[in-house]
Formats: sequence, C-alpha cells, structure tokens
Amino acid sequence: MNPELISLEKSNLSPDVIKNTVLKYYGLQNAQINIVKFKDTVKQRAVYKIDYKDKSYCLKKVYYDLPDLLYVYSANEWLYRQGINVPNLLPTIDNNRFVYYSDMLFILTPWIEGVKCNFDNITHVILSIKELATIHSISKDFHPILGSSNKEGIDDFYISTLKHFEQLLTISNQAFKYKDEFSKEFISSFDINLYLAKLSLDIAYNIDNNNLSKSLCHGDYVNKNIIFTKSLDPCIIDFDKCKMDYCAKDLAYFMRRLLKRENTNWDMELALSIIRTYNEICKLTDSDLRYIVAYICFPQKYWRISRDYYKNISKCNKAAFLTLLKNATKRSNLQYEFSLNLIVSIKKEFNICIL
Repeated sequence: MNPELISLEKSNLSPDVIKNTVLKYYGLQNAQINIVKFKDTVKQRAVYKIDYKDKSYCLKKVYYDLPDLLYVYSANEWLYRQGINVPNLLPTIDNNRFVYYSDMLFILTPWIEGVKCNFDNITHVILSIKELATIHSISKDFHPILGSSNKEGIDDFYISTLKHFEQLLTISNQAFKYKDEFSKEFISSFDINLYLAKLSLDIAYNIDNNNLSKSLCHGDYVNKNIIFTKSLDPCIIDFDKCKMDYCAKDLAYFMRRLLKRENTNWDMELALSIIRTYNEICKLTDSDLRYIVAYICFPQKYWRISRDYYKNISKCNKAAFLTLLKNATKRSNLQYEFSLNLIVSIKKEFNICIL
C-alpha cells in the first residue's frame, strides 16, 4: 500500500474515524467510505467518496483556513446561482456548510459522475473554453460573503517574467560550473529557451495592467477539473485556488497545458480556435492578448526544473531530473516557431501589434 495511505489509516483521517466524527454531521455515519486521494504534505488534503443508499458524495478535507473556505463557498454559490454547473456545498444537519473537527475543515458536495475533459476531443476543449469565458463574463463584479478572505492575484506579469529571466541567466552560470549530465543538457538547449524567455519578456513589457480584464478566476482550470456528464454539460470542480485575477491568466494556463502536449504539439489552428471562441463570449483587450502570448511563450518547465535541480543538487535524484529536463526541451524549437507564428496570426486576425 502507498506509504501515505498507511499514514492515513493510522491517523484521525482514517475512514473509520471520519465516519464517526465528520459524517455524523451529515447523517451519513452508516455510509460506505472510500479514499480517493490523500496528500500528507504541508498542505495536507484528503478526498473520500461517500456512498449511501442510491447517492454518492465527495467529502473533502481542505488545506486552507476558514476565511479562505468562506471565499471558496462564496465563489461556488455565486456561480451556481448564475447557472454555472458547479457542485454546491451541501449543508450539515444543523445547516452549516462545513464541519470543523480536530482543527480541520471538511466540506461535502455531490459526487459528479462523468469523464474529465479529454484534450484530444475538440468538442470537449471548445465547450470548456465557452464555460470559462462565461464564468469570467458573469463574475467581474463578484464579492464574497462577510468573513471571507480577500483572495486576489493581480500580479505584475512583466516583473515576474523578468525575475524568471534573470534566474535563467544565473542558472546558466551554475550549469557551466557543475558540468554534470543535467548541466550539459541544460546548456545544449539554453539558447532556444533563452530566446523564448526573452520573447516573453519583450511582450510582457508592452502589457498595460490597467487594460487587463479582471474577474473571479478558477486558478487551476485544467482538464482534471472539468467533468463532462452524459449531456456534455461541463461541471467545473475544485475551486480551491479561485481568486480575483486576470482573465488572461486563467485562459493562458489552460492553453499552455493543452498545447505543450505531444498530441497537440503546439497546434496553431487549435490555439486560434480557442482564442476566437473565448473572445466571442468575453471580449479580449489588446493587453489580454499580449498576456496570453507572453504566458505561452515562456519556457516554464525548463525554468522550473532547472531552478529546482540546482536548489537541491546535493540531495535530488539526478537521473529523474535529467529525464524531466529532456522531456521538457524536446519540443522547444516547435514552441519557439509556434510563438513567432502566433504573434503574426494575432496581429493579422485582431489587428493588434503584440510586440
């Protein structure tokens, strides 16, 4: 058995303990409970599937505090009342929307039957983008309930990109110093990835933060959090990372996850279809488009893997990191070519100069 699950079985998060403590507040102490996920990290979390009679539920131990939970609850309620298909937080028998037990917070939602968004299914992709655009368009004036935290992103993308660009330069010095297998691989793909980082930085410099669209954003809008039911109506789950942020960031995060895959392989027409679809529902500003392109251009994995490697060089699994780096850089040339073509295509289609 997974060591983490063994740890869970011996803890106050074991199914037997949960039945007699948390589930009793929902009248479900006689239900069948199965562990779906358990992460015993600093941000400890656990997910259980609860089956009782002819219904199934998702019980989740959240990793954040009550103000953040109230924010997440507010976001779910806001979207649910606006007609977005989200799993609403179910009330306890005394009409609370959470259970507090042993310094931990738990929430219960209906179990969503369906399949996660298939990135190889264009229908799934387009419907997911339509839903994201709708969420953004109806959530620009979102306000959480009293007692919630003020969850807000709105970071300066140029500043963060500049920081990462400078880190890449510092990392290159370390690579020339160590000259191990990882360093050789890093150096062999350094030029093309530095071009990508510089291109991203140049575009980000022209972003006007005051011209960026803001709304309630999901924060982790990827295929695992988009569930398609039989009716092809996407249900959006896991709003743990939601916050007020730039709409372009939510969209670009989805696009980068999709486009970098081997099957999609930096597909230009797919990228343009996504941008067109989103724009039909929620209009993109010039700076929104610049943000999207700059975000997609940046060699995120190359930067993050190399940063983590040299930060932990004395104790990390060097072979594993080398494999990660090779996988991250095998399509860097395609990403660079795609980025240049995307700049030209957006200028032609939207009459916007990205650089």
